[in-house]
Amino acid sequence: MARNNRADLRLDAPKGLRTSNIVGLNRSGHSRDRFGRFTEAIARGMGTPWFLLGLTLFAVAWISWNTLAPVDWRFDSVALGFIALTLVLSMQASYAAPMILLAQNRQDDRDRVQFEQDRQRAERTLADTEYLAREVVALRIAIKDMASKDFIRAELRALLEHLDERSHLDEPTGSDITNESRPTA
Repeated sequence: MARNNRADLRLDAPKGLRTSNIVGLNRSGHSRDRFGRFTEAIARGMGTPWFLLGLTLFAVAWISWNTLAPVDWRFDSVALGFIALTLVLSMQASYAAPMILLAQNRQDDRDRVQFEQDRQRAERTLADTEYLAREVVALRIAIKDMASKDFIRAELRALLEHLDERSHLDEPTGSDITNESRPTA
């Protein structure tokens, strides 16, 4: 039960894959998603220029063979408009469409997971930024209450002047010294 909960918390797999004990595996231990990955690879391959070039060469070779080859060697009739070629291409298209849709659905699931992760990351970043902004404001307030260098220097100068004045007042004058040095009778 605890393992199921941990699997359900994973965001790197589509919802349908999060229900098993180990994400993506069924009871026999084989990947339940192998067919999806296979069809994605085929759909990805069908979207390349090389596939289109290969399909074009295949059709040209088919048509050339069934047009130029001896009549006994031909397997598709020019007179009937290459029915076998049409059927082969139709079958290829009928398999290609669901594979492309399956690949799009899987990509949508991944995009949804990525969007959720991005949203959570943005929330954390926003919270961190707000925290840092509050800390900067607190530091500014604390610095505003602190004494500046100029203020401290002015206070020290004033204190030095005050001490100098006191030391001048406390110094004995020349008449005080002579009176103190005479013995009294």
